[in-house]
Amino acid sequence: MKKRRYTILLLLSVVWQAAAQDLPMQKLDEVVVSDMRLKRYADGHKLTVLQDSIIKRNGLFLTALLSFNSNIYFKENGLGMVASPAFRGTNASHTAVVWNGININSQLNGQVDFNTVNPFNYSSVAIRSGGGSVQFGTGAIGGSVHLNNDLSFEKHLDHQVFIGYGSFDTRSINYNNSFGTGRWSSSIGVNYNSSDNDYRYLETDERNVNGAFEHININANAGYILNDKNVIRLYHQRFIGDRNLSGNLVAPGRSRYEDLQNRTQLEWSNFGRNTINRLKVAHLHEAFKYYENKDSDTFSDGRVTTFLARYTTDVKLSDAFRLNSFLEYNNFSANGSSFGTPQRNDLALTAVLKHTINTKARYNLSARQDVSSDFSAPLVFAWAGSYDFSTWYQLQLNASRNFRMPTFNDLYWQPGGNLDLEPENSYQLDLGHQVQVGKLSFNLNTYYIETKDMIRWLPNTSGFWAPTNVDAVQIYGAEAELAFKTPIGKEQEIEFRTNYAYTVSEDKASQEQLIYVPFHRANASLAYSFGDLGLFYQQLYNGSVSIIGGELEGYQVANTGLTYTLKTQSSLQYRFGLTVNNLFNTYYENIALRPMPNRNIQTQVVLNF
Repeated sequence: MKKRRYTILLLLSVVWQAAAQDLPMQKLDEVVVSDMRLKRYADGHKLTVLQDSIIKRNGLFLTALLSFNSNIYFKENGLGMVASPAFRGTNASHTAVVWNGININSQLNGQVDFNTVNPFNYSSVAIRSGGGSVQFGTGAIGGSVHLNNDLSFEKHLDHQVFIGYGSFDTRSINYNNSFGTGRWSSSIGVNYNSSDNDYRYLETDERNVNGAFEHININANAGYILNDKNVIRLYHQRFIGDRNLSGNLVAPGRSRYEDLQNRTQLEWSNFGRNTINRLKVAHLHEAFKYYENKDSDTFSDGRVTTFLARYTTDVKLSDAFRLNSFLEYNNFSANGSSFGTPQRNDLALTAVLKHTINTKARYNLSARQDVSSDFSAPLVFAWAGSYDFSTWYQLQLNASRNFRMPTFNDLYWQPGGNLDLEPENSYQLDLGHQVQVGKLSFNLNTYYIETKDMIRWLPNTSGFWAPTNVDAVQIYGAEAELAFKTPIGKEQEIEFRTNYAYTVSEDKASQEQLIYVPFHRANASLAYSFGDLGLFYQQLYNGSVSIIGGELEGYQVANTGLTYTLKTQSSLQYRFGLTVNNLFNTYYENIALRPMPNRNIQTQVVLNF
């Protein structure tokens, strides 16, 4: 305990000395990035950024975007149903989702349902592979997904309207707006998606009964430059979901799930020549109602509210050293028919020191100490660095200790909650090779993760699922990523991306692969544009996975589509699109007994003005 106190005092003294320096001002960028840590302190980590062109061709859910453009494996209960990730062989609660700089994983189940996130509302979606608990908190063990709304203060006014209709009476309407005056900036996104979702199960005469859903996403962001040193930004997100929960091949569904998510954060930034100070406050609220019988008025419910306050100082100490440190407080309070009224208070102190040795070598050294009202949290730390052997080859290395605290569901859910759970501890090492030759980039990463007391929900002798600490789990594997984008003639361009992952994730005692973790996974996409015409093709392969009592077969699924852009003499631009999902009408399940959709068609009309 004394060592932890000394660590906290040491980090506080560093923060205080850095903040106390009287340093002059720096000029504001025209685009203010929502999460500077991701950009400035990612040395030594594999970082993949998906921009607008890729986002637009991958459907209405974050699940589809990442399934076909990353190494993350998803378990999905059907179109629009619950979707949870398995990043580098870890559980869904080991992937941190970071919204404009703050971790938004649920305090109830520890994860984010990726089918509740519409990627159209974000400037970019980034995937940071490997442990990140020091910077992004509990749960960032397999990696993190970053949803960013960057505000552009340049003078502009842009509108986009997206209208889509397709199979299973699937409808979507999206409106996006971006505005800047030089001092003000704002962006608004409003999305409505719904579907009867009654696709036929291939190889049977049955349909996906009780699968209808309706989603509304609202994103509103604004910023104001007070003067040449101070900027205020406001981010707000609201999700309203109403969906029936489809059954499976042996049990037809009849339940219904309503959920509401509100996220608001306000940030003040002060820019000096060598110092940036930020104060961030946020309010997060999530609530749900679950109807066992959708035709009944009886339901179970729950809600949790988070208040967050964070003060950050980012200081250029010299040409070689830069320090980012922050103090963060979180208050969590919940109320639910299945878990009572738990509360928790957490305090975190973090320092990240970046050392640029020379033009070729740099590294980050970081540490974090959490103090929780419920648990004794470990001191976590990380070292990450990179070295440029040439203009085309960079070697990356990172090592870290990471953690995850049990969630309210883990502890208090009845039946099943386990008050004897211990926080998870994880150690990992990641070696990466990054090659950039002209328009071609290639990344190869090998990694090892060892986790003690991993929390897994498994069926017990009483017949219901309950969380338990698995003594030890080891995960190791390799990831490869290849991409290039280049013009091939007048008004012609071709883009190719492919990912492959080999993953071993096993209980050290039994030496058996954990359930729902494929040994092999790969995807590839090819896009070609000629003038106003665009074509794309996507292929996904998921290898077989272990399930309780057996094995689920692997599968391959493909999508293809085309777009045509019609330009007018005014600023108005039309884009027409047609997408065929599951092109070869493949029968596949990524959760046992839950068939995914057969071949289906989606059409789109996009207006830009």
